Amino acid sequence: MSPLGKNRALAGLQDSPTIGFIALALVAGAVIVYVAGSSVLVDIYTYLCINVMFVLGLQIYMGHSGVLNFTFVGFVGIGAYASGILSTPPMVKAMGVPNMYQALVDVHMPVVPAILAGGVIAAILAAIVAWPLMRLSDAVGVITLFAGLIVIHVVLTQWDNVTNGPRTFFGIQSFTTLWVALGGAVLTLIFAYYFKESSLGLRLRASRDDRHAGRSIGVNFVAVRYYSFVISSFVAGLAGGLWAHYITSFSPKSFYVTEFFLLLTMLVIGGAGTISGAVTGTAIVSVMRELLRQLEGYLNNSGAISFEVYGLTEVTVAILLIIILIARPEGVIGVREVRLPFLSRKRRPIESAEDTSA
Repeated sequence: MSPLGKNRALAGLQDSPTIGFIALALVAGAVIVYVAGSSVLVDIYTYLCINVMFVLGLQIYMGHSGVLNFTFVGFVGIGAYASGILSTPPMVKAMGVPNMYQALVDVHMPVVPAILAGGVIAAILAAIVAWPLMRLSDAVGVITLFAGLIVIHVVLTQWDNVTNGPRTFFGIQSFTTLWVALGGAVLTLIFAYYFKESSLGLRLRASRDDRHAGRSIGVNFVAVRYYSFVISSFVAGLAGGLWAHYITSFSPKSFYVTEFFLLLTMLVIGGAGTISGAVTGTAIVSVMRELLRQLEGYLNNSGAISFEVYGLTEVTVAILLIIILIARPEGVIGVREVRLPFLSRKRRPIESAEDTSA
């Protein structure tokens, strides 16, 4: 192995204990919430774990490529609708979506295969449309991906034979509990870590940092972006399926710009370039949003002020995002994974050329 390869492998080993600590922290938080016995806390933590899946899925492509992936939340919607349609009993579908195609009404799958199928369907659709999009970079690429989100939203809104149009799709079986969401978050965390340390993740970061230098050493930036985009869309579909079987009813407006802005805020505040940053940003924004909702409800119901407050949560989150971008553009965590001193392994220095030749 070359000195650079050895150093990269050691760096990955040094990060792995920290990723394990994050997973243990998620598990410990779930146990504490469960023991506390508060249904409200359980709901909040379940939603937090689902958001961890969302943000890590977004980080897999956007964090390593540097390209703002607006279509991610659209593929979340595709996974949610696909898993919901496949797992909902025919009688319920016929009642909730009167115009649904009969072939879709008749199909019925167990929840777990339906969620997996939702991820596969999202990945297949991404694979079909993504290749020409991956050739575009900078502002043109971002605008094109935003146009892709608009296309997905219009299809979800208007295809009433499948999605019930702009109306609510309901009747989905409740499946995602605290432990199911926790398991999904931990598995996504592990997957995101191994993707980062894989050759595909390394080449994707090379295409982000210097595309021409990457080409000079044989990196096909279109191909690595394409494969990473499909993988990110697969995670989006899986997370969307788990979310759908937690919410049990939703409409296309749940997968549009407002929701993408929330996920983007979580990723940017924590740090788009790191897994620990993605999880940290998700925790910060999730806790802050819940506290602001409680404050907004208190102000409106207690009579403490003479007017009603609306949009306090969204405005505060937006202001926090602006402050973070000005004060620390790399996010709270920065561009390197957090390494806890008692878990870090001492990295060996790179061997010199003389040493390796010997």
